[in-house]
Amino acid sequence: MRTEKKNESAGIPGSPTTGEPVYLAVGLLRRPHGVRGDLLLEVYSDFPERLSPGTYIYVGDDFEKIKITRRRPHNDGLIVGLEGVKTPEDAAHYRSKMAFVPAEGRPPLPEGEYYHHQIIGLEVFDESEKSLGVVTEIIETGSNDVYVVKSPAGKEILIPALKQCLLEVNLEQKRMKVHLLPGLLDEESDIS
Repeated sequence: MRTEKKNESAGIPGSPTTGEPVYLAVGLLRRPHGVRGDLLLEVYSDFPERLSPGTYIYVGDDFEKIKITRRRPHNDGLIVGLEGVKTPEDAAHYRSKMAFVPAEGRPPLPEGEYYHHQIIGLEVFDESEKSLGVVTEIIETGSNDVYVVKSPAGKEILIPALKQCLLEVNLEQKRMKVHLLPGLLDEESDIS
């Protein structure tokens, strides 16, 4: 699973409807750094090399388009310069704002790996084709992701994103088939 996440400011999680622009969060602009107007960027992307000089990012809730003019590594993140940002005071305007890139330019993933925005919103079925609900959230743990599936009745099931649990992911049909591990779902609980 890759960590770039879809912006859900429209209130509808998951894959977009046709024609809807999709932005993936690639980092958080933390604070000004130095006297040239640079900013510390906490990187969320597994592909930080995409954030090179000349690349446009879209910043904040209004997706302000701005070009990266320079970058250098810093601890676990990057120090970036943005076009038109020349002083620490200019940089302060961007403090604590999310940085996005268009989803259309994302690198393809290996077979069996998916971006979070592709998984959120999928309807989940068990092996007998019983609907369990919809993936509403993904919890990132140290070892594997966990999909939070919410039934129409509002009950939640946690499904580990492991090969033995995920039988089929069909993005075109917006559905996922899973094998429930013993103890994952009470025999007596009615999830619908």
